[in-house]
Amino acid sequence: MSGASEAAPADRLAGLSRFTLVDAVLWGLRILVLAVVVGGTIGTLIKGRYAAAQWFDFVLFGLTIGSIYAQIALGYTMVYGVLRLINFAHGDIVMTGAFGGYFVAGALDRSGWLETHPVLAMIAILAVAMATSTAIAVLTERIAYRPFRRVVGLAPLICAIGVSFFLEQTFRGAFGSSVRSYPDPLWQRATFDIAGFHVPRIDVIVIGLALFFMAVLYVIVQRTKMGTAMRAVAEDGEAAALMGIDVNRVVVFTFTLGGAMAGIAGVFYAFLFKQVYFFMGFTPGIKAFGAAVLGGIGSIPGAMLGGFFLGLVESVGPALFLDGIGIPAPYQLRDLIAFTLLIMVLIFRPQGLLGERLARTRA
Repeated sequence: MSGASEAAPADRLAGLSRFTLVDAVLWGLRILVLAVVVGGTIGTLIKGRYAAAQWFDFVLFGLTIGSIYAQIALGYTMVYGVLRLINFAHGDIVMTGAFGGYFVAGALDRSGWLETHPVLAMIAILAVAMATSTAIAVLTERIAYRPFRRVVGLAPLICAIGVSFFLEQTFRGAFGSSVRSYPDPLWQRATFDIAGFHVPRIDVIVIGLALFFMAVLYVIVQRTKMGTAMRAVAEDGEAAALMGIDVNRVVVFTFTLGGAMAGIAGVFYAFLFKQVYFFMGFTPGIKAFGAAVLGGIGSIPGAMLGGFFLGLVESVGPALFLDGIGIPAPYQLRDLIAFTLLIMVLIFRPQGLLGERLARTRA
């Protein structure tokens, strides 16, 4: 008993000796962020500046933009799960889908079909956007990523960044650098009244269709033969190839799914913000990557969860955390909150919300 009691203080002293300046800085960062969150929240609630309807709008917009982040994040997490590659061009593939949908939406708006036949018009817009982004994604895999599949080092990452610049500058040269406006039909501007709150129809459409497409994707990955092959390649590509799985086919199928989801997300993002231009995919792409990391890179449920969580924090956070500490125009800092969340996750929980459970399952 005396030996055990003497060993405990010795272990504590050894732990303190390993406490470095970096550990002190990280703990200080934790305390600072916690103080801002708690102090800002208390200050905002004490001020009572925001009514219940405004908080409802914040949450609804967070769910809307979060559903778009979740769709984009699925492309990141599926490609990483199969190839162990961060496809930094994925945000620009979203942009290509938005452009494809823009030209169809413009033509349907000029003909009047977008207003008189909204369901058929949206099907046509989404179909063209999905076809455009899927074609770009598959070509990107075949031309740019496949030669680097077995290369170790920074070359695949540099290639992904190069593809991103290539897509941006190609669309800039083809369509110019000006910002184009998506059509704004009357049926999108309509609202529902639910429990005394006004709910924009476009938010309901985006959230509902995003959940539907994510559910379809989840069923494909979990319940189909090709989905089983995807999960096998993600677990061990060499063993899957030895068992007769065509790895190249699985990779192409993965990029097809990711490209289709990117096209849908591009149309939703453009309809929500009414703008499309060559650089529009960068910011949502980076945030969606943060959502994928937040949920646990490689986990499809984690990407969905991370996207919605990031959207809610980005929407509610400025008013809840920053207004209470006296920061003017806090909503202009919503990108700061999103990227701060990403940095905090990378520092303190790099495996993400569901990454630890996934790792234990594989083990």
